[in-house]
Amino acid sequence: MSAPVTVSITRHLDPGHDAEMLSWLQAGTTLAQQFPGFLGAGWVRPEAGSATWHMLYRFADQAALEAWEHSPQRQWWRSSASGLGVVESRVERRTGIEGWFDDPASRDVEDLRAATAAPPRWKQASVIFLVFYPLSVLANWAAGPLVGEVLLPLRVLLTVLVMTPVMTYLALPWVTRRMEWWLQGRPAPWRRRH
Repeated sequence: MSAPVTVSITRHLDPGHDAEMLSWLQAGTTLAQQFPGFLGAGWVRPEAGSATWHMLYRFADQAALEAWEHSPQRQWWRSSASGLGVVESRVERRTGIEGWFDDPASRDVEDLRAATAAPPRWKQASVIFLVFYPLSVLANWAAGPLVGEVLLPLRVLLTVLVMTPVMTYLALPWVTRRMEWWLQGRPAPWRRRH
């Protein structure tokens, strides 16, 4: 099972092309939205008028990301910026739980799908607790007969070694996707249908 992948790209733009850059970004997001697994995109600038643009997009897994990155649509979109003087200086891919609740890095933020801020820390802690507590009980119950006689520090270490990948790659991403509406302060999905 693959974890969601976030791609962060730092691009530099020749001055005087802000409006064209915004249109180019919107076009890229519109194209990416048509691909299965697309989870969102946005951009950040360190300050108004900056020539540096930090772009982000997220896909559900590595296969979905590769389908977008190797598509003719993306190739066409990238080539359409040739007259803007856009230069890519850094590309970073992130998987796992880092960045799940990151605060915006700038004062000038626009999410091209929907503006979302990091959820309050108490909501983050609540979602982590919803995953961590039941898994801890289950892991300790299951491991009891196997490692019951092992010294406590070693028993805790063994439990944590098993729980960390389960939390990182399975449980926390699964719960976070299902609780995203609550984390972002939106109505529950079953209430939006009525």
